[in-house]
Amino acid sequence: MLYTRLTQIPERSFFLLGVRGVGKSTWSLSMLPEALRLDLLDEVLYTDLLAEPSLFRNIVSGRRRGDWVMIDEVQRIPNLLNEVHRHIEERGVRFALLGSSARKLKTAGTNLLAGRALHKVMYPLTATELGEDFDLDEVLRYGTIPLIWVSDRRREVLESYTHLYLREEIRAEAAVRNLAGFVRFLPIAALMHSQVLNISGIARDAGIARPTAAGYVEILEDTLVATRLPALDAGLRVRERRHPKLFWVDPGLVRALKRRFGPVAREERSALLEGWIYGTLRAHAQSQALYDDIAYWAPAQSQTEVDFVLTRDGEHLAIEVKAARRYHTSMVRGLRAIAGLDGLRRRILVYTGPHAFRTNDGIEVWPLATFHEAIAEDRLWP
Repeated sequence: MLYTRLTQIPERSFFLLGVRGVGKSTWSLSMLPEALRLDLLDEVLYTDLLAEPSLFRNIVSGRRRGDWVMIDEVQRIPNLLNEVHRHIEERGVRFALLGSSARKLKTAGTNLLAGRALHKVMYPLTATELGEDFDLDEVLRYGTIPLIWVSDRRREVLESYTHLYLREEIRAEAAVRNLAGFVRFLPIAALMHSQVLNISGIARDAGIARPTAAGYVEILEDTLVATRLPALDAGLRVRERRHPKLFWVDPGLVRALKRRFGPVAREERSALLEGWIYGTLRAHAQSQALYDDIAYWAPAQSQTEVDFVLTRDGEHLAIEVKAARRYHTSMVRGLRAIAGLDGLRRRILVYTGPHAFRTNDGIEVWPLATFHEAIAEDRLWP
């Protein structure tokens, strides 16, 4: 099934990055059917261009001003971006540059077309994109990477996907010298999903050096499967946490790395749901002016926390996520603690219960469906 994605075609050249199987190529082919497509996973084309980069100029020479050229897996030959730059500047050709890793694109000397190409990311399917197909239990169990979601054998595809990641992204880019250490690192890092990142703890449990563990986390970010959420310096006269939290891009990937494929257990739901909300916020932020910055907030030496604080034009919106179906006052402890934040416009608790209401001190309690509707209709900010 082809889902309508949040991503829109820009007027000018753009990078579109995202994990493998997220739908970049399918989306680009449907949105730019007339574009000349160069797939660098085609080994013949890849080796030809690697041996003779000037061949690219001959292939693209017939394109006119305003025409589109799509390059899939552009990170495999970063030096092509010099020729892309020249065709944008001199001939007005537009490029859709698709990739599943930013690692090689970040290397010293790579031409990232500053000011000449937008940078976009495609995320796994959101509730808005899934529409009536959204099912929270299935989403948290298998995730929503389209390659996996549309399969009638989700477990098998999800399991093989993790091996694909190791084979294609890690081995192919020679990003890891000690693959065995990285294999031990992955499930431990998956346990850190939606948790404050403890590099020393991960290194100890994986039996690797701390600098190695820190480098592995960077690889997760470069290959777009995980990201760090910074802590907010709210200035509320309390000592606040400073370390970031780690979020994987998809709940199914988290579970697969931990070798969990059955129904989601109660103890898993909270972290998986929090990660799902974070992914939703990131995906919608590209198509809406949702926030300028996003962070979490928590006083040090305390269990109090606010999962997400969105900042836009100097104002803030605080969101707490709970997997419980029944509301309890303890759920809003963090939202009450952050009430003194200057510029705080709204405090929202998202939970899996059925009832929407407002507490006496102005905290809005939303079922998950209400949150999805509000963000889809761009009503998150008051």
